[in-house]
Amino acid sequence: MISVDHLTKTYGQFRAVDDVSFACQPGTVTGFLGPNGAGKTTTMRVMVGLTPATSGRVTIGGLDYASIPNPGRHVGVLLDASAQHGGRTGREILALGALAMGLPSRRVEEMLALVGLTEDESKRRLRNYSLGMKQRLGIAHALLGDPSVLILDEPANGLDPAGIRWMRGLLKGYADRGGTVLLSSHLLNEVELIADEMILIGQGRIVAQGDKKSLLAGAQGAATSLVTSLDNAGLAAALQQRGHAVEAMGEGLRVNVATEEVGRAALAAGVVLTDLRSGGVGLEDLFLELTSATAREGVHQ
Repeated sequence: MISVDHLTKTYGQFRAVDDVSFACQPGTVTGFLGPNGAGKTTTMRVMVGLTPATSGRVTIGGLDYASIPNPGRHVGVLLDASAQHGGRTGREILALGALAMGLPSRRVEEMLALVGLTEDESKRRLRNYSLGMKQRLGIAHALLGDPSVLILDEPANGLDPAGIRWMRGLLKGYADRGGTVLLSSHLLNEVELIADEMILIGQGRIVAQGDKKSLLAGAQGAATSLVTSLDNAGLAAALQQRGHAVEAMGEGLRVNVATEEVGRAALAAGVVLTDLRSGGVGLEDLFLELTSATAREGVHQ
């Protein structure tokens, strides 16, 4: 479990992280979302002892990171996939990590196989890796000690669609086995697919947190639906007879009522529907709405 308790980090007069509190539970993937400069990376750096907190505390399994014996065996970290010696090969990087953690050498082979780096790729120097290969190696290094907690900053950067799907399955499987995952990302669709809990941060402060259903429920307002049918005019008339406001939108209609009521009206009118979906707020809409006033491109995180 990761516990963040009233964490604040200042640089002079600038508050990079401002009184942030949240928890990540075992068996869950927590998505950590925010625009550039929101404080995500700073928070994660404090978690693993790379940046000292100004006030507040972060504990992992009840301990400060610096107090965890052989921390790589308990906490897997990927903050910067390029933060390794560029002249070393991927295999050497993992072998040194295994040696430092007191792990058998076979663990290196297991991790290379797990992340899909071939024998030839493992012998290349890191400076010659693509970003996607660096990310796979970074994930291998994070998992090397078979930790119970993973802290990953933008791990999908540089991965192709197949790689992103692979990573999604890997992390979901890890959480299903009881692991705790904190995942920072700007790929909202990916977070929506994988995260059990989401934390939205802007200008160093938490602006929303909870599971997807509760977050979106609080932002929906009046229910709306988007619908397309073989007889839009007939469907519009049927909906208006029931007292619902209807407007044309693209090839279909936008209706100020929930999807199930649209379905009932279509059934009663004998109209065949070709598409019916909620027209309410999505995760991306919510993210942009909550962080629009705090987005700061290019600011130190």
